[in-house]
Amino acid sequence: MIGMGFASFLTLLIISAILSAIVHGAGYKVLSGVEGYFPKLIVGWIGGWLGSPVLGYWGGAIRNSNVHLIPAILGSIAAIFMMVAGMRVFGTLRKPVLTTETEPRRVA
Repeated sequence: MIGMGFASFLTLLIISAILSAIVHGAGYKVLSGVEGYFPKLIVGWIGGWLGSPVLGYWGGAIRNSNVHLIPAILGSIAAIFMMVAGMRVFGTLRKPVLTTETEPRRVA
């Protein structure tokens, strides 16, 4: 069978939704509101999907799906944190390092 079943998709979506809500609610965000939550949801789903192939097939699988819980949770949370950290790094890189403004001289 090529692809993913609906049960696997839904399991990963639920894991990602819960972890994204926890991370977003804890204040670890770049954007506020829905604009910050949905990217975490998408990246968390991808991280959960890659969790088992990268971390291994262990930790108990959900019946009727090929999702192993512990690798999916670890992959999802790692992807979410890496996305937010990467966005914060790129956010600091766009700020100018050198400015043309000079401080006024103080005359004593």
